[in-house]
Parts: sequence; C-alpha cells; structure tokens
Amino acid sequence: MAKHLYSNLKKEFKNHLFDYLILFTAGIFFLILLNIFRGQRVIEFFVLISFAFFYIIWGVYHHIVNEILHLKTVVEYILIAFIIIFLLKIIILP
Repeated sequence: MAKHLYSNLKKEFKNHLFDYLILFTAGIFFLILLNIFRGQRVIEFFVLISFAFFYIIWGVYHHIVNEILHLKTVVEYILIAFIIIFLLKIIILP
C-alpha cells in the first residue's frame, strides 16, 4: 500500500510541479511574514487569514485546471483552512 501511495504522490507532483511550487513558495513566504511580524497580533492574524484565503483559492484553481472540481472538494479546502487558522491562532500564536 505504501508503494502505491508513493507512486501516486510522485506522479501527482511530477504532473503538477508548478502548482505545488506556488503553494510551497507561498507557505514559506507566510512563515517568513509571521516571523517578521512576531508579537504584532493584528498583523499576524491578517497574514494568517490571507494565507487561508490563498490556500482555498489555490485549491479551487488546482482542481479547476484538472477539471475535477466538486463542491465537496471546495468544502474540504475551506475546512482545512479553518483548521490551519484554529491551530495557529489558538495553539501556536496565543
């Protein structure tokens, strides 16, 4: 099973390398911004919300390009974005 998962992930990253490079770059940029604005709660929260919206838009774009966008997928990206906000705001950024 692990071998099958690995081959599917490898194929996915190979076929959509640019999309994942954009997401990875945005994530690194997000972490840098959080580090720069450490202690400034309003700006930290704005950066956090901005990344969550970017993640949702990126997910919708990624699935539109692949022609596999469904409402269930959009809801999944929204829920993951809210989990990111919750974890970073409540647990990591007290």
